[in-house]
Amino acid sequence: MGIFDRLKTVISSNINDMINKAENPEKMLNQLIIDMNQQMIESKKAVAMAIADEKKMERELLEQKRQSEDWERKAVVAVKAGRDDLAKEALMRKQEADNYYQQLKPQWEGQKESVEKLKETLRQLQNKIDEAARKKNILIARAKRAEAQQKIQSTLASVSGNTSAFDTFDRMAKKVDELEAKADAQAELADLSQSASLEKEFAKLEASGAGADYMLEELKRKMLTDGSES
Repeated sequence: MGIFDRLKTVISSNINDMINKAENPEKMLNQLIIDMNQQMIESKKAVAMAIADEKKMERELLEQKRQSEDWERKAVVAVKAGRDDLAKEALMRKQEADNYYQQLKPQWEGQKESVEKLKETLRQLQNKIDEAARKKNILIARAKRAEAQQKIQSTLASVSGNTSAFDTFDRMAKKVDELEAKADAQAELADLSQSASLEKEFAKLEASGAGADYMLEELKRKMLTDGSES
């Protein structure tokens, strides 16, 4: 598994773990960014090693080319000096350098191509991590808003479900209504009773006054009768 495959696996694992736990989105997102950056650091180290290997192969390739040219120059010097034996030896060394150069060149080219791909992939991953970091605050804000909404709904549900307090309140309201009704009834009865007593008093007074007048009239008639007879 390549370094970027491992990075992808770790990131996916962290995301799945965050979703499964669903404890603290803000903490999870912050930790996820930290983990991604840490994996990015490790990936950069691995890419740096690949670049170092490519540079090492390039230096070795240039060295073989330099040696080939140097042995060729020495062979020319030997020929000019009439030392064909040394010229042949120099040409053999040149051939060895050329052969090694030809073998090393495709390996270096392959390594260089791989390094360029790794660098491009690394840049893409860095862009994605930067984008994730920018989105983190938005996701945290959304999570907090959802949490607040959930608390509100939970509170409303608990208040709506707690009917005992409202039932007690209603019973007390009815009780007060009954007490007020009884008080009003008693007051009304008291008024009626007072009115009846007052009427009785006036009736007695009127009755007593009417009797006296009657007796007075009777007395006067009697006196007139008696006077006329005498």
